[in-house]
Amino acid sequence: MTDLLIATSIPYVNAAPHLGHALEFVQADVLARHARARGRKVRALTGTDDNSLKNVLAARAAGVSTADLVATNSAAFTALREPLELSFDSYTHTSTDPRHRETVTRLWRAVNAAGDLYRKTYTGLYCVGCEAFYAPEDLVDGVCPEHRVPPEEVAEQNWFFRLSRHAGAIIAAIESGELLVQPPARRNEVLSFLRGGLADLSVSRPAARADGWGIPVPDDPDQVIYVWFDALAYYLTGAAGWWRAGVRREHVIGKGILRFHAVYWPAILRSAGLPLPDAVRVHDYLTVEGAKISKSGPAAADPVELARRHGSDAVRWWLTSEVPRVGDVDFTEARLIHRHDTDLAGGLGNLVNRTAALNTRIVDHEIGPGGLADDVLGVTSEKINSALREFDFRAATDAIRAAVATGNRYVEQTRPWALDRPEQALATLTALGTGLADQVEPFLPAGAGRLRARLSDSANPPFLRLHSR
Repeated sequence: MTDLLIATSIPYVNAAPHLGHALEFVQADVLARHARARGRKVRALTGTDDNSLKNVLAARAAGVSTADLVATNSAAFTALREPLELSFDSYTHTSTDPRHRETVTRLWRAVNAAGDLYRKTYTGLYCVGCEAFYAPEDLVDGVCPEHRVPPEEVAEQNWFFRLSRHAGAIIAAIESGELLVQPPARRNEVLSFLRGGLADLSVSRPAARADGWGIPVPDDPDQVIYVWFDALAYYLTGAAGWWRAGVRREHVIGKGILRFHAVYWPAILRSAGLPLPDAVRVHDYLTVEGAKISKSGPAAADPVELARRHGSDAVRWWLTSEVPRVGDVDFTEARLIHRHDTDLAGGLGNLVNRTAALNTRIVDHEIGPGGLADDVLGVTSEKINSALREFDFRAATDAIRAAVATGNRYVEQTRPWALDRPEQALATLTALGTGLADQVEPFLPAGAGRLRARLSDSANPPFLRLHSR
């Protein structure tokens, strides 16, 4: 079974995390937990993008040092681990991890040795929010299509990467399936961008403009390495030897940074003689009242506060069950509560509670669970496997909901409380509840533990013990 390396993108830390970040972290965590539960060796990566010009500008505005602002906000991102029940194996903070500077420098030297770096003077339209230059034809009504603000004109002498040299090879990798981009609409978007012709990419900035913040260009200390070249290299830093043949390498990212991961990153890797990613899995955005969630202002949504008020199960379930494979989705706290009460309390929790309550009537009977549980769980497992291969969390949770509905219908149809011999029905329900706890665990790690405990609560009278036939 192929080992799996799965990684989120790393967020800028110019402000505290919001629910949009939680979406990506939870999606990657579900994929990692699902793979581990099925016997695969997994290394899951995340971290923070500390060396951004956005961080420098935010620190200036706040009247603090960049290092202090980065340290405070990086810690806030790392602190999402407990309230969101994340299971990442590596957190890379690009400004303080000593491995990262070495990785970036080594990658730069490899690309330079391939003849893909050169220095030139350049004037262009720069969006600080994207940390990227835009051609005039890429703007929408004169503003950045992502941040809806006009870019500033910048004239600099920078190092450039020969991106155009690698376009054909990347097109071939995507078309052949060597590099999978999901969903198909995003694959088509990348291919259209590639076929439109690629300009070479600026990969450094004057150190003076960044207040010296960032990783210096090797042998050119007046320049710092462009944040995206730096940030993308975090995948190699966190991989710790896992970025190699024989390991499946997958990214989970937002749609706004698609070209960086499906075009720039494969080109840099190819130049350095390293393997390309196997998959780039792309989610759309969360909104609040129709507006893209931001790190501040009325559209902010604090995942830590939501988890404090409603529990990690409610937050994780909403992020996986309500967010479609394609298309933005609007968040409200009322929708989160409704989904929790309907699916978890009224659906899965109700099924397990009914089973546990009925089991108090049975002392010890040697009886197998019967066919229904095996059939339902087999179908559910395959549907979840298929859905997650397609990066469709809503379809995966739909499969769990369907299994729960089958279990609750079975209770109503068999009415085990009215049977003289309810052992078979209760054996089936116990097996189904236990199996559903296993299926739901990647989505609700703590919730799955509580379900198992409810089905084997030693404080209750002895539960039905299941024995294989």
